[in-house]
Amino acid sequence: MTVNVRPIVASDEQAWLRLFRDYIAFYKASVPEDVIAETWRRLLGQEDNMMALIARDDEGQALGIAALVFHRSTWSLTWYCYLEDLFVTTEARGQGVGRALIEATYAEADRRGVNRTYWATQDDNATARKLYDRVGQLTEFVQYRR
Repeated sequence: MTVNVRPIVASDEQAWLRLFRDYIAFYKASVPEDVIAETWRRLLGQEDNMMALIARDDEGQALGIAALVFHRSTWSLTWYCYLEDLFVTTEARGQGVGRALIEATYAEADRRGVNRTYWATQDDNATARKLYDRVGQLTEFVQYRR
């Protein structure tokens, strides 16, 4: 299978919505529909330093998505890239889709001169962490939130 990754376009809306909702369900979370609609609008328009990628196979089947947020840092003169959302369909896992989305994220970050790309996942997300251990470096930081 060939994986094709590119920025989202308007015609990706239904595929993105399905995948984003599946992503939310994977994490047993809930996001209000108005937030999902606004997120799609911002990602499509690449507003607020945000953009999204979609992975499709040769037949056009949507396999995965990634949402990127670019921001400044107090520790760098350049920007950072936060890979906020990364989701691959159950059927496509283990077939290089996640890696392709991360590599496309790295390419976009490099194109923009970003010096750090980072992401988070749940501690027990063992399947994804096998990939993350190969394409990134685990840090010692613990996340807190309010």
